[in-house]
Amino acid sequence: MSTGAILLWVVLPYAAAVVFVVGHIWRYRFDKFGWTTRSSQTYESRLLRWGSPMFHIGILMVIAGHVVGLLIPREWLYAIGITEHIYHLGATWMGTFAAVLTLAGLAILVYRRRTTGPVFLATTPMDKVMYVFLGATLAFGTLATLVYQVFGPGFSYRESISPWVRGMIIFQPDPALMLQVPLFFQLHVVTACLLFALWPFTRLVHVFSAPIPYLFRPYIVYRSRDAVGRSGMRPVRRGWDPVTAPPEPRRGRRSRVPRP
Repeated sequence: MSTGAILLWVVLPYAAAVVFVVGHIWRYRFDKFGWTTRSSQTYESRLLRWGSPMFHIGILMVIAGHVVGLLIPREWLYAIGITEHIYHLGATWMGTFAAVLTLAGLAILVYRRRTTGPVFLATTPMDKVMYVFLGATLAFGTLATLVYQVFGPGFSYRESISPWVRGMIIFQPDPALMLQVPLFFQLHVVTACLLFALWPFTRLVHVFSAPIPYLFRPYIVYRSRDAVGRSGMRPVRRGWDPVTAPPEPRRGRRSRVPRP
C-alpha cells in the first residue's frame, strides 16, 4: 500500500473527523454569539425565496440518499424487498434530481450574494471558501452520477465506497477499497472530507441549531409603557369619546373671599 493511498483514504478522513468534532466544541465554547447563519433576508428576499428552499430540500434528499447508500448494507435492503434494480433506479434518478435541485438552489444563492451589494458586503472570507468546497463536493458527486451511472456502464459503489466508509466508522480502515474507484467519486470523497474539516469555522454550524426548544418554551409576556410615568398602563388612544352620561359636579362649601 502506497503512502499516498494511506494519506488520502485513512489519514485525511480521520483528521477531518477530529477537526469536525473538536472544532464544533471550540466554536460553541468561545464563539456562541457567532454561532449563526447571519441571515440576510432583510437585504434581499426575492431570490432568497426561491434559492433557499431549493437548496435545503435538495440537500436533505442528498443526505438521505447517502445515509441509505453508504451506511445500510444492501443485504438489509434485500430483506425488506428492495432489489438491486429498484435501488439502482431510485439512487440514480432520484439522486440526480436531488443533486440538480441542490446545485440550482446553490447557484441562485451564490448569484444573489454576489450581485446584491449589502449581502456581498456581509460575506466573510470563510463564507467564500465554504461555497467553493460545497459547490465542488456537489459538482463532483453529480458528475460521478451522470458519467458513471446515468450515461456510463454503471459503478457499484456499494462494493467499494460503502464498505470503506463503514470500516472507517468502526476503526477498521481498508484503503485498498478506494484504489479502483473512478476519479470523480474519489474527488467527491476528498472534497467532502475537506468540507467537513472547514465546517465548524463557517456558517454551516447553524445545521446543529435547530430551534427544537422553541416548541416547548413558555409564552413571553410583553407589557407596554406609557410615555410619562412608565407605570405599565397603555396610553389612551385618540378617537371618539365614549357615549356616557356627563359627570355630576361636585358639591361642597363655598369659600368666602374677604373683601379688601
